[in-house]
Amino acid sequence: MRNGLRVVISGGAGFLGSHLATRLLDDGHDVVCLDNFSTGRPENVAHLMGRTGFRLVDVDVTNAWRVDGAVDAVLHFASPASPPDYLSRPIETLLVSSVGTMHMLDLARAKDARMMLASTSEVYGDPEVHPQPEQYWGNVNPIGPRSVYDEGKRFGEAVTTAYRVTHDLNTTIVRLFNSYGPRMRVDDGRMVPTFIKQALLRQPLTVAGGGTQTRSLCYVEDTVEGIVRLLHSGHSGPVNIGSEYELSVLEIAYRICRLAGSDSPVRHVPLPQNDPRLRRPDITLAKNLLDWQPEISIQEGLRRTIAWFRNRLKQTG
Repeated sequence: MRNGLRVVISGGAGFLGSHLATRLLDDGHDVVCLDNFSTGRPENVAHLMGRTGFRLVDVDVTNAWRVDGAVDAVLHFASPASPPDYLSRPIETLLVSSVGTMHMLDLARAKDARMMLASTSEVYGDPEVHPQPEQYWGNVNPIGPRSVYDEGKRFGEAVTTAYRVTHDLNTTIVRLFNSYGPRMRVDDGRMVPTFIKQALLRQPLTVAGGGTQTRSLCYVEDTVEGIVRLLHSGHSGPVNIGSEYELSVLEIAYRICRLAGSDSPVRHVPLPQNDPRLRRPDITLAKNLLDWQPEISIQEGLRRTIAWFRNRLKQTG
């Protein structure tokens, strides 16, 4: 007999969702994992199949569906997250952040459960405030190519807040900054998996623009720890979860090359439209509220991720 919570996670077979599902099961909770596998993969949760308390359901949360039995927490993590994915699926991305979010809120309301929305640093857009605190409203182009993700998440935050105010629903919002680690897709298209794949295959590393734009990478284990602490905190958020350690994209490329033992050159490619110039979270709230900050260094996190990708590339040929 398990004494933990029963948690529903949308996008539970994705990169971050699968790590979160594993952590919650390890903590003694039951997990119902929802995914339509548009970007998630069954193999991400293959190690969980057969474990007590785990259930995988093939479902698109933008359509009608139901979860039987009691539910204590609803975590909405379903969404394409890499630019190639959401740029190739613009309507799907908008729907999962709007209709999908409302369906998850309705589930939480019906089950009297706590609802967590996985939001993103992209709600800050190309920021004019640095680092970015939760109080900053952002600088987002509502009709630019990235708006399907940025504005989708901003709507998700707005409707989550509306349900909290209107229905007195127990909700929270986590804003995630550049999480990375094992189980990212090799063809993900985001910076870290792209650089690692290119370095391991001795291909040129494609750095956008001059590479002076900055990012703050947070290893997935640290990200999940922050998410779990916020889930149990009772706080409504939003709360930034990410690393304060800021690097230029060019420096990240060089570090990945060195750690991969690669001699790949850098090749500069055009900067995408509305690409953020700066990205670093102000995590004062997370430190004070959750007693949380990242523990795994960028060097160690990249080593682990490169090792996973190396093995993955060997398996897939």
